[in-house]
Amino acid sequence: MGEIPHLNRPSSGPGPGRYSLPPTVGFVNHDYTRFTSPVYSFHHRLGNVYLKDSSPGPCYYVEPQVTRFGRSGGPSYSMLARSKPTGQPWTPGPGMYSPERAPPLTQQRSPSFSMGSRTKYRQVDPVPAPNSYTLPSLLGPRVPSKSSSPGFTVSGLNKRGGYSEDLSQTPGPCRYNSTDPNIYRRRRPAFSMLGRPGTPKVTFKTPGPGTHSPERVTVHRTRAPAYSLGIRHSEFVAPLIVDTPQ
Repeated sequence: MGEIPHLNRPSSGPGPGRYSLPPTVGFVNHDYTRFTSPVYSFHHRLGNVYLKDSSPGPCYYVEPQVTRFGRSGGPSYSMLARSKPTGQPWTPGPGMYSPERAPPLTQQRSPSFSMGSRTKYRQVDPVPAPNSYTLPSLLGPRVPSKSSSPGFTVSGLNKRGGYSEDLSQTPGPCRYNSTDPNIYRRRRPAFSMLGRPGTPKVTFKTPGPGTHSPERVTVHRTRAPAYSLGIRHSEFVAPLIVDTPQ
């Protein structure tokens, strides 16, 4: 039989207190596997101008007769100084009104408006405006509560180790000059462009087609044909018969 290990033998590994997990509270060194909760900040305390507390504090003495329902004692009076008499009110009399100038109640009229005085501005609020707050940028991997998009950076072109590095240091195809095909093939026809020829100079005046008159030529006939216009005869005149039959 093999040797049975002792159950009470202490373990040589570290205990649970030796391990430390990242905190889930706060923003610094937050556990990246957990979502962060909303973060709020406390604003500074406002001045006494807007926080007027007229209630007595614990350091003030409250009379026993004063209760939450009022004073529990009998009525009491105090003597004050005589107030100044108010002036006569400037109330208009019946003669100040002109009912005849008022339009009839059943008649429609356009609305009328009056210009009042400009209202006073309220006091400047020391609370910062909405555009004073800045939210963290959503670009980059620095926002733990938002999933960031992939980011890329463009660096300069490195000559060493790049795709354009010439390791063999040999000339490319464009470094060689092509041979003229007329050297090792049948020579192609060649043409040259000459200047434009000049206009031929006329040594004699050649007559045109309108100068000739073929009807007047008498080389192959006795004379040129001639025509004359006679008088107009009536249609009812009998024709002249010269040659009569025998």
